[in-house]
Amino acid sequence: MTPKRIVFEGSKRSDELNLANIGNDTATYAISFVQIRMKHDGQFENITEPDSGQNFADKNLRIFPRTVTLAPNEAQTVKVQLIKANELAPGEYRSHLYFRALANDKPLGDPAIVTDSSVSVKLVPVFGISIPAIIRVGTSTSEIKMSDISLSILEDTIPVVGFTFHRTGNMSVYGDIVVEHFSPYGKTTRIAEAKGVAVYTPTPSRIIKVRLNRFAGADLSSGKIRITYTEDGLKNKVLASEEIDLR
Repeated sequence: MTPKRIVFEGSKRSDELNLANIGNDTATYAISFVQIRMKHDGQFENITEPDSGQNFADKNLRIFPRTVTLAPNEAQTVKVQLIKANELAPGEYRSHLYFRALANDKPLGDPAIVTDSSVSVKLVPVFGISIPAIIRVGTSTSEIKMSDISLSILEDTIPVVGFTFHRTGNMSVYGDIVVEHFSPYGKTTRIAEAKGVAVYTPTPSRIIKVRLNRFAGADLSSGKIRITYTEDGLKNKVLASEEIDLR
């Protein structure tokens, strides 16, 4: 599915999602909206009522079609339209488009269930994926800062850098993280990157942990580490950057 998120801002009134079935079986998906809270550890939690400072976007978005059936190697476009935008006060509105796989009651080749006096229960997993759909009205006042940067070792072998994002302002932030090591001898090595990292409103902070590439050739016992968080897309704007010395 592309893109991974939809953002309406300025004069934009519609967007398209491209769905492709790369599997070997025909698949049907039902498309709906869900409301999500981002917790401090970055995990998502479904909610039905907005938190203080949170606005849902689903009342101002229209989807077509609501159900998609795709044969193997088939693709289809789903249109998302912004409606009643003139009724929105300045700020950010967010809901998540949820694509839920519909179970096939009798898939081909599935053996029949033979029952006797006992009770048989067949568990069928339901798969789904969600992406954020965001409406932005007015100017963003959001800023992001980093604190509590630390380096640790996971499972005795994997170096991990941890830190906390602190978000302020009226909108979410979204971007890419790059971690670089600077040796005492002036060598710069990129040791990690993480794409598409968000801190959604109204969550004020998010704890981040990024695994470092232990095979990149950087000596993490000396020098320093720089963490840079840049806005996604063509803007490539630096949202935050911090360094720590290694000893």
